[in-house]
Amino acid sequence: MATIDDLRFDNRFTRSLPADSINGTNSRQVQQACFSRVKPLIVDHPRLVAHSAEMFELLGINSAEIQRPDFVEVLAGNRILPGMDTHAACYGGHQFGNWAGQLGDGRAIGLGEVIDTSGRHQMLQLKGAGPTPYSRTADGLAVLRSSIREFLCSEAMHHLGVPTTRALSLVTTGEDVVRDMLYDGNPRPEPGAIVCRVAPSFVRFGNFEIFASRGDRQTLQRLADFTIATEFPHIEDPDSGRYVSLLKEVGERTADMVVEWLRVGFVHGVMNTDNMSILGLTIDYGPYGWLDNYDPNWTPNTTDAQHRRYRYGRQPHIAQWNVVQLANALYPLVEEVEPLQEAVRHYADRFEAKWSEMMASKLGIFSLNDSRDRNLADEALSVLQVVETDMTKFWRELGRVDCSADLDPLERVEPLLGAIYPRESATRPQVSAFVDFGQRWAARHRELGTDDVERRMSMDAVNPKYVLRNYLAQLAIDRAEQGDASMVEELLDLMRRPYDEQAERNKFSLLRPDWARTKVGCSQLSCSS
Repeated sequence: MATIDDLRFDNRFTRSLPADSINGTNSRQVQQACFSRVKPLIVDHPRLVAHSAEMFELLGINSAEIQRPDFVEVLAGNRILPGMDTHAACYGGHQFGNWAGQLGDGRAIGLGEVIDTSGRHQMLQLKGAGPTPYSRTADGLAVLRSSIREFLCSEAMHHLGVPTTRALSLVTTGEDVVRDMLYDGNPRPEPGAIVCRVAPSFVRFGNFEIFASRGDRQTLQRLADFTIATEFPHIEDPDSGRYVSLLKEVGERTADMVVEWLRVGFVHGVMNTDNMSILGLTIDYGPYGWLDNYDPNWTPNTTDAQHRRYRYGRQPHIAQWNVVQLANALYPLVEEVEPLQEAVRHYADRFEAKWSEMMASKLGIFSLNDSRDRNLADEALSVLQVVETDMTKFWRELGRVDCSADLDPLERVEPLLGAIYPRESATRPQVSAFVDFGQRWAARHRELGTDDVERRMSMDAVNPKYVLRNYLAQLAIDRAEQGDASMVEELLDLMRRPYDEQAERNKFSLLRPDWARTKVGCSQLSCSS
C-alpha cells in the first residue's frame, strides 16, 4: 500500500485529445476540444466524512492516509499532486428527449488517471469542486445531501452487482451553498460537500453527440478512435466497421446495466444522454430512487412528475432511444444507415435475453424457455401490483416459500404476505392472488425437482435483503446535516453485504415506514444538488 504521493498518473484522456485553447472558467461554447483545463476552488475547512476502503485498496492507497490532514486537502481539491492534469470535459446531450446543446462537466473536475493495482486506468474526479466553462449560470458546487446520496449509492450499487462508477471519498467543505431544493422559490443555505468519484472513463454518449451536432468530424473521429483504443482494444474491425462494433458493444453493456437496475428495483430518474456512460456504468446519481412498493410507473424525479419519461418500467426503452442517439452521432464516421440500425436492434435482442435470464434467476429456475416459466414470471409481476407490495421483500421472501405438496396454501404464502403495505389492508381476492401464484410456483419447483436449500441459496444471491432504501438515505442525510455521520458509515457497511442476512441489522430490511410515504427525499427528489 502506498501513500497518496506515490500514486502514478497516466493521463491518456488529456494527453491524446484536443484541449480548449482558452483558459479560465468563464462560461462559453468550447469548440473543437474535448476538455478544458481548470482547477478546483480552494475551500476553507475540508473534513473527511466517509471513504470507501475497497476503493482505497483498488488504488493501492494505505488506509492510514486518512489520518493525514494534507490527504483531505487532495480530496477537497485544495492540493494538486504532481502528475495530475485537472480538467472538465466537453459534451452535449438530449435532456428529456430534447437536444440541449453543449452541457459538459459543469461541476465535475477530473484530477487525472491513476494506475490501479490491477494495472487499469482509473479517472479520479471531484464533483462539487467549483465552476468550469460548462457551468453556465451555476456555481459548480454541491451540497451534502446530494453528495451523501451519490457516495452511498455508488458503493451500494457496486456491492449489489450493478455496473457503476465508484466513490472514493466524501468531504465537507466547511462552507454553505445556497440551493432551492424543490425549485419552489425557497432557497436556503446547505452544507457544501465534494465527492471524489472514480471510473475507468467518464466518457458519455453526449461526448460524441456534441461534435456530431457541430459537424466536427475530425474531433468526433479522434474521440471515437481514442475510446476504442483505450476501452475497447479488442475491436479490430477495419475502417468504419470499428465504429459499428463500438456502438454494438456499448448497446450490449447498456442493456446489461438496465437489466441489473430492474433486478434490484433501481430507478435512475434522469436518463439523459449526457448521463449515459460509454462503458455501461450507472453514472450521475441525481434524483434516483428505489422502488418500495412495486410500481412500474414510478419516478423519483419531480422534474419528470408530469410525463414520467424516466419511470422504472420505461428505462429499457429509454436506454434504446439513447443508443439510437449515439448511433446518430456516429453516423458521420460510418455513412451507412443499415449497419447502425442492426447494431441498435442488437440492443433489443441483448436486453430481452438478459432480462429473461434475470427473471428466471429471481424465480429460482434455470430459464424462461418453457412457456410455463414465462407465464410464471409474468404472474409474479402481476401479483406485485394486485396490492401495494414491497418489491425487495417480496422477492427475498419468495425464496422462503415452502414447496411441500401437502402444505396449507395460505400458510405457504405467509412469507409473501409480509411484503404487503400493510398486511391487514389486503382484501380476500388480493390474498387469493398471492395464494394462486404461490401454489403454481411451488408446484413448478416440485415438477423440476429443485433442492430446497440450493434453490434458496441461488435466489438469495440475486434477490437482495438490503437495498439503499430512500428513507434510509434520507435519515442518514438528516443526521449528517446535524454533524453526525455515523449512519452514513453504518449504511456503507450494511451495503457491503446486501445479500447476507446480517440479522443484527434486520431493521434496515423492514418495509418503508408510513411517514416516509410523502416525505421529500424519500418519495420525491429534484435535480437540485
